[in-house]
Amino acid sequence: MSLARFKEKLETDPRLRGNVTFRYTIPAAPGKYQPIPDFVPQELRALLQNRGITQLYSHQAQSLQAVHAGRDIVVVTPTASGKTLCYNLPVIQALLENEETRALYLFPTKALAQDQVAELMAWSDELGGRIKTYTYDGDTPGDARKAIRSAGSIVVTNPDMLHAGILPHHTKWIRLFENLRYVVIDELHTYRGVFGSHVANVLRRLHRICEFYGSKPQFICTSATIANPAEHGQALIGRPVTVIDDNGSPRGPREIIFYNPPVVNQPLGIRRSALLEAKTIAHELIAAKVPTIIFTRSRLNTEVLVTYLRESFHRLGDTAAKIRGYRGGYLPSQRRQIERDLREGKVLGVVSTNALELGIDIGTLEAVVLTGYPGTIASTWQQIGRAGRSSGESLAVLVANSSPINQFMVQNPDYFLEKGAEFARINPNNLYILVSHLKCAAFELPFRVGERFGDIDPEEILEYLEEEMVLRRVQDRWYWMSENYPAVDISLRSASADNFVIIDTTDGKTTVIGEVDRFSAPMLIHEGAIYIHESQPYHIDQLDWERQKAYARQVETDYFTDANLAVELKVLDVSATNKLPYATLSWGEVMVTAKTHMYKKIKFHTHENVGWGEISLPEQELHTTAYWFSVPHAIQETMDRDALQSALLGASHVLGNIASLELMCEPADLGVTAQVKSPFTGAPTVFIYDRYPGGVGFSEQLFAAHHRLMDRAYSLVSKCPCPSGCPSCVGPADEVGPQGKEYVLRLLEEVMGSGAQKQAAPISAERNA
Repeated sequence: MSLARFKEKLETDPRLRGNVTFRYTIPAAPGKYQPIPDFVPQELRALLQNRGITQLYSHQAQSLQAVHAGRDIVVVTPTASGKTLCYNLPVIQALLENEETRALYLFPTKALAQDQVAELMAWSDELGGRIKTYTYDGDTPGDARKAIRSAGSIVVTNPDMLHAGILPHHTKWIRLFENLRYVVIDELHTYRGVFGSHVANVLRRLHRICEFYGSKPQFICTSATIANPAEHGQALIGRPVTVIDDNGSPRGPREIIFYNPPVVNQPLGIRRSALLEAKTIAHELIAAKVPTIIFTRSRLNTEVLVTYLRESFHRLGDTAAKIRGYRGGYLPSQRRQIERDLREGKVLGVVSTNALELGIDIGTLEAVVLTGYPGTIASTWQQIGRAGRSSGESLAVLVANSSPINQFMVQNPDYFLEKGAEFARINPNNLYILVSHLKCAAFELPFRVGERFGDIDPEEILEYLEEEMVLRRVQDRWYWMSENYPAVDISLRSASADNFVIIDTTDGKTTVIGEVDRFSAPMLIHEGAIYIHESQPYHIDQLDWERQKAYARQVETDYFTDANLAVELKVLDVSATNKLPYATLSWGEVMVTAKTHMYKKIKFHTHENVGWGEISLPEQELHTTAYWFSVPHAIQETMDRDALQSALLGASHVLGNIASLELMCEPADLGVTAQVKSPFTGAPTVFIYDRYPGGVGFSEQLFAAHHRLMDRAYSLVSKCPCPSGCPSCVGPADEVGPQGKEYVLRLLEEVMGSGAQKQAAPISAERNA
């Protein structure tokens, strides 16, 4: 059987046919080739010819030309387009010309790093072992680290290790920094938001240390498709970049299908589980002998889906043995074996978290099933690109779940096709993040008067740190005063260093499994909370507020917890205002005061409220930035207070989700609150704020994207088939009221101006309840 047989079944099987909402075929494209540049030495040409490479894809040749000219580059081409050669060839050439040359490779995941080390080892073997390549991460044994520091031609690591394990100990890495020729940054698009803002500062520190040792490395970056590669690359590395985006690799025809599971509970708007629908589709593909990868959003779902598929194939003999799982938590040797089995065709179906989304070589697959929208368009294309990694035909099926973002995508396929990729945004000058890295930089090397840090003059902050007895000024330099080094206390995943740690006490062990910032702690790790870490539920047994520790144990549960958060928001400063005919928009600094007093227990899938508990913790303050808009006066005349409250609650639900889609961030990165009568505006107002101290630029982008945000929210709510509200649009009807959906649509119409001409009768929540 084949893809054609599966497609025929998709068109004829009534269980499947009615759920297909969109089909689109991307036609095949031939390869574009260019000769290997003349400056590539004969020895390297011979190696390429041994691999069957006699010419390069156009983007590979252009990359080599740009690097040879001394430019920093960002290569932006699809998955499996041969981006690896764009950085390996210049690095290997430099090492052949001078064995003292050094290169630093940065990858966001260990799996990617290991995959690249295997590739470099193959090159080294062909060169008689002349290229010394080593991985340097938290798993590297202590006795191996000294050898790596002295002998490593190519050091493969990650930003976290560079931040805490290499830069603070640069005096042990003199040979690396004196001879550093290239810095390779793979998967540039993953460095966004708080994480990207931290990494930009880590690279500022790298520039300082390289300058101290007399080197000025070139940067070679690769990325999935994003809307602003030049801007993002420059913001990250601090220098202008040349973008190479003319993809020359060949591509076979690819069909993309959006699949929306049927509604099984009309009043609540609950659809059949995306996991079960993905299992059905994957079963049909694998039964047709189509090599398939199925992506899930969690480790738990990965294991559940593997179990379902193996059980369903048990009667078919050895097919069940050809289905494997792949996720974090597997031993490295086990993951490597699965990768080899995929490349060699020994595995017919693999179920994976996004661990296989990035560029690990897993051979040729023909189909990919996405269990839920991955969260960004860039990630969606990355996952889709894992099938059809040669010139053959391929298929991708996106199975939506009931979340607002998923429903928006399947209802608006043109958004997916026409928008292209999102903008990747960072804010390296966030005060909290910046101060943290100025401390790290001062520990590594004293600051000189007049020295810049990236694009800023840090003198005012250095003087503040001097007043706080963190730094000491001697003549024209600031020196670190403490014996401890600050990097060990600074996480690249959080804006604030004031974090709570979560400790797993299952079976008597005490293992740190994660951390949560202080502002989020009362909502996520209060006593009685279900904290989900990499899909494993943990029950929080104890929260030690003073010592900033939460003690948790693994549990099996059918519910999650949702803390009821009472939020007070005060506007501190207005940075920008836009007065529209029907609404006033603003952006500025705010102080958010949050107090949790109770939590609900919500069943997975059905979202039923099955219990509650009390929370007694101190209120928290967050100084951040927000975007807000005031509701037009016209709607205040046609809705009573209860109806308006319902409209604001439902609008907050849908806008919070749509905003995360616009920003390429997680919904948890944003906070949304509404005030029926804001003390600042004097009118009903919706605020969306960055849930990070100082803000990281999210709300400013929403201020600029107001019209798109309202249009998309209205589209999602109006197209949702539920009668009066559901989790897929404005929230459950029992929270927003039986006419909550109607109220939200009316409010959005007024804010967009489209409701101004309507002569609507006054709405009363009590009268229409």
